[in-house]
Amino acid sequence: MPLPPEEAWFPAKRYGWGWGPPCAWQGWAVMALFMVLQVGGAFAIMGTGRKAPPDRVAWFVIYSLILAGLLIWVCWLKGEKPRWRWGGED
Repeated sequence: MPLPPEEAWFPAKRYGWGWGPPCAWQGWAVMALFMVLQVGGAFAIMGTGRKAPPDRVAWFVIYSLILAGLLIWVCWLKGEKPRWRWGGED
């Protein structure tokens, strides 16, 4: 059952497929948490040195893909139903 638009944290984009910027404080909190975890993970995994070893880069890519997958999952649960839109329709 699709989420009603008034309860959605992430509205559907007007053009294309997917979600736009958050429209509720909960969505902004999810985005802020995502950014904090992404930046924190970069420092924790990659370190603060000039050049990270290749194995750390690989772990950071894996970590980033997991975070992105979790963000998409939250958008899917708490956003409007995604579908291709051309802009003129509601």
